[in-house]
Amino acid sequence: MAAGEVARDAPEGVAQATAAEGVAAQAAKSRALPLTWIEARDHAWSVARPLAAHTVPLALAVGRILAADVVSCHAMPHYASSAMDGWAVAGSPPWILAEKGSRITPGQAAPIVTGGLIPPGAKAVLRSESGEISTDEDSLPILVRGAGARPGEPKNGQHIRPAGQEAAEAELLIKAGVMLNPAHVSLAALGGLDELPVMGRPAVKIVLTGDEVVSAGVPEPGFVRDAFSPQLGAVLSLLGGTVVGLQRAADNLVSMLDALADDEEDPADVVITTGATGHSSADFLRAAITAMGGIFHVPQIAMRPGHPTLLAELPDGRFIVGLPGNPLAAMVGLMTLGAPLLARLGSMAKPALTEVRCGAPIKEFHGPTRLMPYRLVYGLASPCAHTDSAMMRGLAAADGLMAVLPHGAKMGESLPAMHLPWK
Repeated sequence: MAAGEVARDAPEGVAQATAAEGVAAQAAKSRALPLTWIEARDHAWSVARPLAAHTVPLALAVGRILAADVVSCHAMPHYASSAMDGWAVAGSPPWILAEKGSRITPGQAAPIVTGGLIPPGAKAVLRSESGEISTDEDSLPILVRGAGARPGEPKNGQHIRPAGQEAAEAELLIKAGVMLNPAHVSLAALGGLDELPVMGRPAVKIVLTGDEVVSAGVPEPGFVRDAFSPQLGAVLSLLGGTVVGLQRAADNLVSMLDALADDEEDPADVVITTGATGHSSADFLRAAITAMGGIFHVPQIAMRPGHPTLLAELPDGRFIVGLPGNPLAAMVGLMTLGAPLLARLGSMAKPALTEVRCGAPIKEFHGPTRLMPYRLVYGLASPCAHTDSAMMRGLAAADGLMAVLPHGAKMGESLPAMHLPWK
């Protein structure tokens, strides 16, 4: 039974009490002790399962993971064709020009273009630059070798692409598990396919919050510029998601509940929200998740910035990744929870951690692990400037995010780090 649900045959008073207890339990869980950023990252990977495979038209297959081996539907090419413009010939020159579409006998030739069907009886193709039309003693047109012909040209089989030269019927063309590129898709088309089986790709809805946010121009004091809608969709695409909707929610519970409701026309697998992840009087995300019967997989994370980042799951199976409203904090939260979640749903490898060597001493500090944007300078990871949670200047210049524990770090010390998806 999902959180917030009660037994249908329970007495009304008991049902109300049980429902209230369920809501209270979820509200308490939303304030539970935070996970470390490593634990949160691992949990986001482990709670999800890959989405089901399905078929897509070839035009939509680039960038998708192939779900099953692809074999040719026919021999490739499926007929013998000419590799050159010129004439299909049989026997030795001179050649009499045969009627179009007729069988060629020794001493005959027929015009042909690149890719053209080799007529029955033809043994080779004479290139257009190697032949010329002349006349015989009766003034009838004949084909002869020209001045540009090489000695003995054409040899039997020359400039003919035999049927099955590239692949036999039912031969393996592309192995399952590869990320399809344009050449793969073209090969599948040549193999006679119109669509390809691909692994599921998570559909993502973005919900932006904040009554103080303006979408254009220079904001007045007390208001801030929208830093998410111009870039968040692109980042999610780099992480393996497909954005299917964007909605703004006002700072009230009714608006948040409406924004989180499932869209039947464009259903989402994941909802990414920005802002409203805290516990203030203006933050309604946790209350909305609780009211909808959701469960909190990651209620908060012991890291700075991005401490209130959360991962929840609704009874209908949709995941919610709640990102803080400050831009840098949101991007750190997205790399920590969103990247592994989307990768898992999309059957991609778990985003790898790497190690970097610290390029400057970092003093001991109070609080949880810090995720710090860094730049590589002479192979060492130097912390960027301008990395307050509301700033983006440091991240814009960064090569990655490194994790620094409260005891700080010595110069040259190895630190775990996350890649940035656009690097």
